Amino acid sequence: MIANGIEPETLDPALVLGISEMRIVSAMFEGLTRLNAETALPEPALAEKWEISPDGRTYVFHLRTNLVWSTGEPIRADDVVYSWIRALSPATASSYAGQLFYLKNAEDFNAGKITDPSLVGVRALDPFTVRVELNQPTAFFLDLCAFQTLEVVPRRTIEKYGDNWLMARPLPVSGAYELVAWRINDKVRLRKNPRYWDAAGTKTELADFLPIGSPTTALNLYETGAADIVWDKDLVPDELVDVLLKRPDFHSYPILGTYFIRFNTTKKPFDDPRVRRALGLAIDRERITRKITRAGEEPADHFTPSGIARYHPPKGPGYDPKKARELLAEAGYPGGRGFPRFEYMFNAEAGGAAKIHAKVAVELQQMWRDELGIDMELRQVEWKVYLADEGKLDYDLDRSSWIGDYNDPDTFLNLFMSDNANNRTGWKNEKYDELMREGDMQTDPSKREQLFQQAELILVRDECPVIPLYFYVGFNYYDPQKIKGIYHNVLDIHPLNAIWKVHAENSH
Repeated sequence: MIANGIEPETLDPALVLGISEMRIVSAMFEGLTRLNAETALPEPALAEKWEISPDGRTYVFHLRTNLVWSTGEPIRADDVVYSWIRALSPATASSYAGQLFYLKNAEDFNAGKITDPSLVGVRALDPFTVRVELNQPTAFFLDLCAFQTLEVVPRRTIEKYGDNWLMARPLPVSGAYELVAWRINDKVRLRKNPRYWDAAGTKTELADFLPIGSPTTALNLYETGAADIVWDKDLVPDELVDVLLKRPDFHSYPILGTYFIRFNTTKKPFDDPRVRRALGLAIDRERITRKITRAGEEPADHFTPSGIARYHPPKGPGYDPKKARELLAEAGYPGGRGFPRFEYMFNAEAGGAAKIHAKVAVELQQMWRDELGIDMELRQVEWKVYLADEGKLDYDLDRSSWIGDYNDPDTFLNLFMSDNANNRTGWKNEKYDELMREGDMQTDPSKREQLFQQAELILVRDECPVIPLYFYVGFNYYDPQKIKGIYHNVLDIHPLNAIWKVHAENSH
């Protein structure tokens, strides 16, 4: 039994957005690669091997010849091509379609500028061989092949049932686990897929993912033995964090994740970078981590977390209330006079996250009132409303977070390119886009790093469409004497098939 956070919105790999649903989806579906449970580095999955051209732009993947869907039909190269093209199709409206934009013509296909899928840089050379052509060398492409959006989904089932394909029973899956049942507000039950290529290495037979939003409920379930694992700090009662962290079954470790504020830059007065910079400079981040989060989070004045591969983030402007007041006056609001009332949106959850979001919101409200003389109203909304309003830019400011999809600065900085569906700030900057594109094309690691650093300075020092607040720590609780196969890595990735319960292999 796993306490897994909020109820999944979907289990479609092309449409998932939340971490809790991604965990389930990755147990059910698989890509050409998968991430190693210990290192979070890509390793062979549906593809057993591959070759990369000397210029780094062409990959040839060789599928395992024994691959079958959980329902027995063969998985072939055409299924990979179909899955990727489906994720890219404008009709699918995948927020993560950008993960495939590294493929030749993929971005134009997604934008509807070309309609022939055969022009996109992925094709089946034969039933067991997939050839991929990229626009430029992409250091993290094998990591992307493990990402949910690129996982392989069942074409026949999707074509037969359309949007309701996940209701099909039995549901053909390409990964380690089959879907037994998905009962809303009760559980998602998964059973080991005996036809999975690595079924012998899959250690848990049955797993129930419980949609628990309340930290008190999660802790009670755990303490009474009704839950074996509880993921995420959101499911830790806030008032008990300090005490629980001292226990050997509560685990905290650095991960690649940033908690930040988004501005809607299409709304006045937040269309003015001086206003955005002023608000950022008036925040005492250290006060937030010391007083509110309290689990070892690091205050953030740059967006990309420290410790990410191949990159040293540039330092941002930090905390400078005097400079903040000067900028606000320069923008026409001396001492906050004439500054319109505005709203800060954050999502309601039954869990500890909602408490943290609310406490951070109140703290920001206080800091901005004290330092800048401006008033902010708090707007707490349900998760679905939050996502919808953010997506259509129906907000002033909101709380946001981003957990790295792969261990490379691109997964953080790419987010705010003009065409990224996850940007959601209305901010577009040609220079930023140009630096990111140039950085992604760069094969020299130090030149690539310099270009990304320039881009990040535009993001956090000059333009500030976002204000980083702190870097996350990973947090979970389980008894390491009873549960094995969970490793603490920077991506906070814990594949279900690597986890097992001691002395009770046949139940979870």
